[in-house]
Amino acid sequence: MTQQEKVYAALDELKIEYKVIHHEAVTTIEDMDKLGIFTDGEVCKNLFLRNANGKTHYVVSMLKDKHPDIQADIRTQLGCSRLSFGSDERLMKHLGLNPGEVSPFGILNDDDADVNVVLDSELKKVDGYIGFHPNDNTAFVWIKFEDLIKFIKSRGNDIYYINI
Repeated sequence: MTQQEKVYAALDELKIEYKVIHHEAVTTIEDMDKLGIFTDGEVCKNLFLRNANGKTHYVVSMLKDKHPDIQADIRTQLGCSRLSFGSDERLMKHLGLNPGEVSPFGILNDDDADVNVVLDSELKKVDGYIGFHPNDNTAFVWIKFEDLIKFIKSRGNDIYYINI
């Protein structure tokens, strides 16, 4: 089963409604903007971070236009040690993903629910759909915020809300 198929199967099992757009591979928000795929909702930017000793990992999701200071905006609110981007190797080890594919759906590959999911509080206010890669950067999945929470809770990962 492909990464995309795993995401769709998990959403179907939870009876979560979603829409999918397939497109050429993209790795940045700018690439997505060029394809014009922002028409169905609010696109989310996602970061894969680790703490200073590398024992705690985070997927951080926010609206695409946000540019957080990782230490001031994220670390301070989480109350953790210094944060940095997780390496490609860590991303593969903990979420089974390649660079450019990071999203909360990556926790499907986190069988021990070790990766924390951090959501910008502003996502709660989105009226309509929010969009993420389905663990593959050749498609986009649109779901409602409350359904994203249902998905994360079904996996058992911790959820944190912060203001970015």
